[in-house]
Amino acid sequence: MPQPRLMLVVTGDDFGYCPRRNQGIVDCFLAGGISNVSLLVNGYAAKEAADLAKRHSIPIGLHANLSEGAPVCQNRLQVSTLTNQRGFFHGKMGFRKALERGQLSMKQVELELRMQVKLFRELTGHLPCHMDGHQHVHVLPEVREVFAQVLSDFRIPFTRVPVEPGLHSCTWLPAHLQRFYLQVEKDAQDSIPVFSRHGIRWPDVYLGLTTMGQNMSIHNLERAVGQALAAGPSGTTNSSASGSSQPVVKAELMVHPGYPSHPQEGGCGEGPDDFSQSAERQHELSVLRDPSLLDLYSQERVQLCAFKDL
Repeated sequence: MPQPRLMLVVTGDDFGYCPRRNQGIVDCFLAGGISNVSLLVNGYAAKEAADLAKRHSIPIGLHANLSEGAPVCQNRLQVSTLTNQRGFFHGKMGFRKALERGQLSMKQVELELRMQVKLFRELTGHLPCHMDGHQHVHVLPEVREVFAQVLSDFRIPFTRVPVEPGLHSCTWLPAHLQRFYLQVEKDAQDSIPVFSRHGIRWPDVYLGLTTMGQNMSIHNLERAVGQALAAGPSGTTNSSASGSSQPVVKAELMVHPGYPSHPQEGGCGEGPDDFSQSAERQHELSVLRDPSLLDLYSQERVQLCAFKDL
């Protein structure tokens, strides 16, 4: 096989969310559509997911969750700034608003992250090789400092920095999503010095915001691969190019394959959200398993891999 031009970690997020998500992710892995998964340890089916990863030798990391469902360390805190009156996290936007108002305790954020790493180790038998944040909470102000310290203390080498080439030229994204993604990008760029200072690494290029749900297509994935190759090994990261005249680009593609969740089964304590119950998860699964996409990878010399292979 000729030397790859692109080493691509295709990460199936939200492993453990529900049994149907787990099954879809496993089916996608076995079909060659993903090469890596990210586990929600507070998910409804986290134990099943960890067992499936072990059975099928699926490389698995931690999808640290501070925004959806119930925290892992809930019973250890008499009063938690991370939860509402019902004992659940504040939600994707609620977490951000509470953070802006200065209402979140970073000591409690740190405790929750450490407990999630420890639960991951209990479920899988090992520490994660990579750890990112559910709904990109890990790059938010203040949180990124705590997150980086936890990764450093546990010697978890890799994270995700969601700065995507071509994001600004995506005309098909609705205005509210474009605004959210651009804020994620700004937060991610601001997190780079923090992660660098702690010796944490990430791939040269990140992909996935512009190809979520119905926006995933062979055409859009081909566009994303092209932009990853054009960005080159310097990308947005702290990686240095090798002496080769054509150094290999390393990238991560974030995806969310699965079968639609049953209404009463799944989530992280509150039941599954609308996205998880929609057909968008199965749409991603179908595209990722499409033989024409696998042909594209072959033609462009894209090699799917896991974080541990970088």
